[in-house]
Amino acid sequence: MKTFFTRTASALVFVAVMLGGILWVPFTFFLLFFLVNFFALQEYFKLIRQVDADYREASAWHRWGVLIASCAIIMAFTGEAFLAAGISLGFLGWWLAVIFLLVLPIGEILLSKDFSLKNIGYSALGLLYITVSLGLLIDIRLSDSMIRFTGSTGAGGQPGWMIPLLLICFIWINDTMAYIIGSLIGRTPFFPSISPKKTMEGSVGGMILAVAVAGIFGYYWGQEWLDLRHWLALAGIAAIFGTAGDLLESKLKRMAGVKDSGNIMPGHGGFLDRFDSLLLAAPFAWIYVHSFMIP
Repeated sequence: MKTFFTRTASALVFVAVMLGGILWVPFTFFLLFFLVNFFALQEYFKLIRQVDADYREASAWHRWGVLIASCAIIMAFTGEAFLAAGISLGFLGWWLAVIFLLVLPIGEILLSKDFSLKNIGYSALGLLYITVSLGLLIDIRLSDSMIRFTGSTGAGGQPGWMIPLLLICFIWINDTMAYIIGSLIGRTPFFPSISPKKTMEGSVGGMILAVAVAGIFGYYWGQEWLDLRHWLALAGIAAIFGTAGDLLESKLKRMAGVKDSGNIMPGHGGFLDRFDSLLLAAPFAWIYVHSFMIP
């Protein structure tokens, strides 16, 4: 019972922080995912150290340099959205990212006992997997073109936070429905070597129901903001690539021999555990948005 209340309380706090960060103002959205990136990347490094002992030998210069470069890359994705003293946060981030990404390999050669291209590859993969994905999500949120986009009724534009929030909601619906259906009728294992509890019936059922819910809501109430085809497409992206993202992180944890990536949320794991699905869904949502939604 105590565990149930702990999980419930931490989940409520998580939802409140997420909604506040996403819905309040653009800067809180940036700040929210800036922090998610910072802590998720550290969890990724911790997992890699468990997977490959050689990564433990990476110098402090390497570890902190990659973190600073990651923060700079996230800042760069804000573009001209945030200005202070005539300098944009995006401009500052872009130059910091360039400097650190150029200097980091040089410092690695000079300061590390054993220079390792493999370790640089692990770090670069973390930047691509986590930082670029969250940066693309921030880009969707801050895009002026997205804010001006109108639905099929032409009644008005959808707010910038809508696409990221829909992705998160569709991922949650997919996960919830997959769990329920898998518990009720799941029989066929779905990648048992990675995630033994997932079933084919649950995974497919969750995807279908996520798209169905999006279609029903979009048809009856949502076309003021988005065309029905966009509701269906975004739900499909969230369901398919969200599931793949969950499996990817499960594989990484299994290789590292751990159950959770961290313990920031009692009963719910770490940042990677909470955002693994979003990390893979966000880039594909960005591609879709810029290919089919921006006028």
